[in-house]
Amino acid sequence: MKKLFAFVMAVMMVVGLFAGCGGDAGGNASDKGDAIRIGLSGPFTGDNAVYGNAVKWGMEVAVEEINAKGGVQIHFMSEDDVSDNEKAGTAYATLMDNNMQIFAGAVTTGPCLTLAPKTVTDNIFMMTPSGSNEDIPKAGDNVFQMCFTDPNQGAASAELINSQKMGTKIGVLYDSTTDYSNGIKKSFENAASELQMEIAAVTSFDANTTDYKTQLQQLQSAECDIVFMPIYAAQAVTVLTNANEMGYKPVFLGCDGMDGVLTQENFDTSLAEGLIMMTPYAADNDDPANVAFVEKYKEKSGGEAPNQFAADGYDVIYAIYEGCVAKGITGKTSNADTCAALKEYFATATFNGLTGTNMTWDETGMVSKVPTAVEVQNGTYVSK
Repeated sequence: MKKLFAFVMAVMMVVGLFAGCGGDAGGNASDKGDAIRIGLSGPFTGDNAVYGNAVKWGMEVAVEEINAKGGVQIHFMSEDDVSDNEKAGTAYATLMDNNMQIFAGAVTTGPCLTLAPKTVTDNIFMMTPSGSNEDIPKAGDNVFQMCFTDPNQGAASAELINSQKMGTKIGVLYDSTTDYSNGIKKSFENAASELQMEIAAVTSFDANTTDYKTQLQQLQSAECDIVFMPIYAAQAVTVLTNANEMGYKPVFLGCDGMDGVLTQENFDTSLAEGLIMMTPYAADNDDPANVAFVEKYKEKSGGEAPNQFAADGYDVIYAIYEGCVAKGITGKTSNADTCAALKEYFATATFNGLTGTNMTWDETGMVSKVPTAVEVQNGTYVSK
């Protein structure tokens, strides 16, 4: 008996050890068999972790709020894809092995383009918080976006420059190796042409670029006093640092991929003063729902204010939750029936969230909401 007891205790300890290594969020109703199983694939480590962690923490806040209400419960799972297409495939497979019912990801464009077709094959409803490429929802009628599409951001940026007379000579700096940067750059140029705005210089870099002084010199020589940069936060840090070293001080304008620049490690945030970003969300909004979200989010992030990725993640969970309640979806509903019901729901749904009001989705799965901008002032985002 003693040997049997020791064996049982050893097995229980091993099981407990492995249970502590999973990707489940706290307070996610994992002990309730009827909970709706929502999965997320995103970069929680690596260069793009600022986006993945923001989305995850935003989603966790929403899950915890919903589960505290009682009624419909959510079991939330997340897997790290390091913003790598191959690893995203592995992350998605792990989520499916864990009986994922709804896919609330991926976070970045490349993994979204890779995984969207898999959700079509698997009959899984997908809503990405931040995959902005317009080709993502084209994978199938089960794929939706909470974020702006790249064309939307590019056009809105051109309209902002034009309406606010932000510069006389426009420059464009973009990453030629990413779908995100290329897509927004193209739509910006098309909108600028329609608005009869002159672009004085266009210059690019690739994934291996670590110094941007050559590109900035081209823009400076063309006397560009506003530079449009549809790039990511980590790249923006080096661009702003190089520009400061050169004494080049145009107005820099970016899109949602630049959100999170103020939290980049070892970055002198004073160099971002005056930086403008197109984003559907600003943490300084004094709406009570946002104030509560900011407080809860800071508890998870170690004091960092939420960016638009966090808010989009929060909105994805609540939009899916509202759809599940409306359609009577539970954890016992099959993936196919869940997918069919949510497709039907979002075809006519109107959603109010942190990133917009009266949001709707068209037949392609693209969201419609009003674009806004923020400006960095005294180290924080201020609605512009």
